[in-house]
Amino acid sequence: MGRVSLVAGAALVVLAFGAATRVSDTREGLIAEVVTLLGGLAGVGMLIYGLTVRRRASRGPTPSVPRRSAAPGERGGESTQPRSRRDILFGAGGIGLALILLSGLALSGGGLWLALGLALLLPMIAGSVYLCVRFLRASP
Repeated sequence: MGRVSLVAGAALVVLAFGAATRVSDTREGLIAEVVTLLGGLAGVGMLIYGLTVRRRASRGPTPSVPRRSAAPGERGGESTQPRSRRDILFGAGGIGLALILLSGLALSGGGLWLALGLALLLPMIAGSVYLCVRFLRASP
């Protein structure tokens, strides 16, 4: 499914870029522009899904791993497995990217654009902070 999404997403993005060259300043052109933007959005979504989907092993059934029950005072469901360096790199990279984008908005657009950008980037910032905190709290 991941490869199909990658191919379909790439095709939609290429078609959207191709169609964007034919958009004119007419009513039909505006409709074509909306369709182009929606096609590009769908293509980017499919590309992201295709790049992030986990591949299933085609071998036999995986052995079940018994879960450790939570001791009193511990949160249930949190894993005690060590986290990879990838988590801290993605978390720090996301926070750094958010800071760069927000500072660019503040310098070029002012405080109102900064507030709008912060509202739009808040899920990314929260996810990046979550990755950093999980990495720091993980057992070595």
